[in-house]
Amino acid sequence: MKTYIVLLISLFISTIGFSQNKLSGTITDFADGKPIPNANVYIPDLKTGATADKNGLYTILNIPGGTYLVQARLLGYAIKNALVDIEKDVSENFILSPSNTELREVVITGNSSAMDPSKTPLTVIQVTNQYLNEHSATNVIDAVATVPGVSAMTNGQSISKPVIRGLGYNRVLTINDGVMQVDQQWFDEFGIEADPDAVNRVEILKGPGSLSYGSDAISGVINLIPEKPLPEGEIQGNVLFNYQSNNGLAGNMLYLGGTRKGISWSGRVDYTMAHAYQDKYDGYVLNSQFNNFNIEGTVGIHRSWGYTQLHASYFDMATGIVDGTRDSLTGTQVMVVSYPALNGGTPTYVFPTNQQFRSYTPLVINQHIRHTKVVWDNSIAIGKGRITGLFSFQKNQRQENNDPTIPNTSDIYYSSNGLTYDVRYISPRMGGFNISGGVNGLYQASQSLGTLMLIPNYNLFQIGAFIIANETLGKVTLSGGIRYDTRIFNGIDHWVDSLQSPVPAFTPGAIHEFEAFKSNFSGFSFSAGAAYNLTKTLYLKGNIARGYRAPNVAECGANGVHDGTVVYEIGDPSLKPETSFEEDIAFGINSKDISFELDGFYNSINDFIYANGLKSVFGGDSINNSLNAAGLGAAPVYKYVQGKANLYGGELSLDIHPSMVPWLELFTSASYVNGGLKGVPDSTKHLPFVPPARITADLKFHIKRIGKGIRNVYVNFGMADYFQQSNIYQQYAIYTGLNTAQTPYEYAASKAATAGYVLFNAGIGGDLQSKGHTFCKLYLVVNNLFDTPYMDYMSRFKYYPVNYTTGRVGVFNMGRNISVKVLIPLAFSN
Repeated sequence: MKTYIVLLISLFISTIGFSQNKLSGTITDFADGKPIPNANVYIPDLKTGATADKNGLYTILNIPGGTYLVQARLLGYAIKNALVDIEKDVSENFILSPSNTELREVVITGNSSAMDPSKTPLTVIQVTNQYLNEHSATNVIDAVATVPGVSAMTNGQSISKPVIRGLGYNRVLTINDGVMQVDQQWFDEFGIEADPDAVNRVEILKGPGSLSYGSDAISGVINLIPEKPLPEGEIQGNVLFNYQSNNGLAGNMLYLGGTRKGISWSGRVDYTMAHAYQDKYDGYVLNSQFNNFNIEGTVGIHRSWGYTQLHASYFDMATGIVDGTRDSLTGTQVMVVSYPALNGGTPTYVFPTNQQFRSYTPLVINQHIRHTKVVWDNSIAIGKGRITGLFSFQKNQRQENNDPTIPNTSDIYYSSNGLTYDVRYISPRMGGFNISGGVNGLYQASQSLGTLMLIPNYNLFQIGAFIIANETLGKVTLSGGIRYDTRIFNGIDHWVDSLQSPVPAFTPGAIHEFEAFKSNFSGFSFSAGAAYNLTKTLYLKGNIARGYRAPNVAECGANGVHDGTVVYEIGDPSLKPETSFEEDIAFGINSKDISFELDGFYNSINDFIYANGLKSVFGGDSINNSLNAAGLGAAPVYKYVQGKANLYGGELSLDIHPSMVPWLELFTSASYVNGGLKGVPDSTKHLPFVPPARITADLKFHIKRIGKGIRNVYVNFGMADYFQQSNIYQQYAIYTGLNTAQTPYEYAASKAATAGYVLFNAGIGGDLQSKGHTFCKLYLVVNNLFDTPYMDYMSRFKYYPVNYTTGRVGVFNMGRNISVKVLIPLAFSN
């Protein structure tokens, strides 16, 4: 509370006493020395900038004194970064070199201040807005899942969970609108509540991010970064229309924003819907349709003392739940309308109609997810340093309707309220040295409002204190820090009757479903690394880090049947936090003709938490038939235990963009990771859902203009080769609901998705102009160009029932998909 009061007082202090600093200069072309109009100059740490006029002149007013990384950019030129000490009136000129590739974007993830990517020892990869526009996906995580070292565990076309270097769930932290996403990432079928059209670009930190963010960033961070505030005096926006052929996806988005007299504002509304997707083997995949609605707004005040900004958003998604049930004679997907307990032991099925396949409304079995968020972002000058305060309130509601006999009744309904806070002081830069420190964390309270409970109602409080320092010594930048975290976890006592209804404690015949518990977790993290610019184009990076992750609610307190996998899970509140020790090294080249980076890592995790199948006294799998599992039948029992895990691998990326052949670009990448447990049987030594090795290649042609009205044309041909994954977790076939006495088909389910495959894609796009102004941007993308039937190893659908008419196991991924995007820029003043 004291922090809030200090910030409020600071925000309303008179601007008298703060110097009226100004940054101005010119932006010119390296090739001919001519001014570059409409280039953008931006200070990421202050969320303010300006646009160059017709003479290449720019001016940014009301800047707090200090040293900031300033960025100049324009499509068709390489990004230029400069570290500028701003006091009173400062001039900084930028000379931009023509380039078809967006290079050297500043890095904000994992750092207290924006940094040049060549000077941070952290392994951070960036996905630009241009990349997002030129590629097609159905959710925000799939949009970045081909980035080296990144993949996605998929649950159909609407839900994907990020995986970084072989680890996912609560080991990857998602940052959205500047704050950690507070939801439920401990379930396979729970995705990220983020609208892809609201993401301007993405930064991905590969490796432990615990130093800046605390728990849940032990393997990396996905940072979804929104639009920047517009320069002074501008009102701009865009309208987006998107259609996809395979699933009938239709998306419509309107965005509008502006800045006047230091007050910035923006608003966005978006609606996307899709019917069931198709593949060559399954036809339409029953109940894979979804629709989502997103609305958000931001208002900010920028003054010489800093800025304050308030953002609010609401995300609402309804998505079907695919279960893969088939008719045994025809292999056709069918809908369950009655369970065995209700009709003498035999399930009742009906064949879906074509209308149900093509409906944009999910069927009776579905998920409904709502995420409400308010973010308050502040930066206040203290001399040449500054204090930042970032706070959020988030309400997450997730409902699952799994029983067709009681439509619109949520078997699973988790509702949580979360508060996050991040307060830090960033010191003035003294020579090449600066230091920052602060505290951040969260409070979350969650309760179950459904008829089935896997986890207890709970609340948690987490706080972490940290200090980070950077120093540049000539060609070397040193960076490191230390952090200490504490998490207090309270599981709430819960009693139910035989129908799962809550009852008072010790009610006759009641089941003590969850016993109250309190767990205290604590640990420290550190990071130390260096980036060495060998020459202007060659660099070497190295970093060592200790990560920390406290157990999540399922690992601490689960006691029930996980409806998505049909296994009985048991948590353990006495588990220890996971700690990792990772070494990273990278070598790179960044020249006018080539960008190359080779990354390697080794990650050793102590007290790694995983679900282990329990054995009965007779030697087979332990089976639970308790009333707690009513309606779901017998379920094998799994308990969360701990062990030691090792992961190692690396990524390679190569971008060839010869300056002598400016119309040609070749990008290729390779990713490999191997992960396993120590001291366990061979059948379970490999970690589940570790992605297979992958090689990608994209050949891109740039055409500056065609005739008078078509500019910035590109043509792209791409390939992705996914290798066979032989290192599989054999027991996982049982874990996802298959019986211990496996049939040949059921055993094949654990192997089905390991076969390698190659996918091809193509794209074309450009700007349509009239009188020098772009009135429309077009993007045409074809994924899976040759309609190759494939099953991704990272898909949960690989464990779905066998099609006895073909012998194929599971449900396959999407076939050929043609995407058309029409982006209409709006500009009302300049």
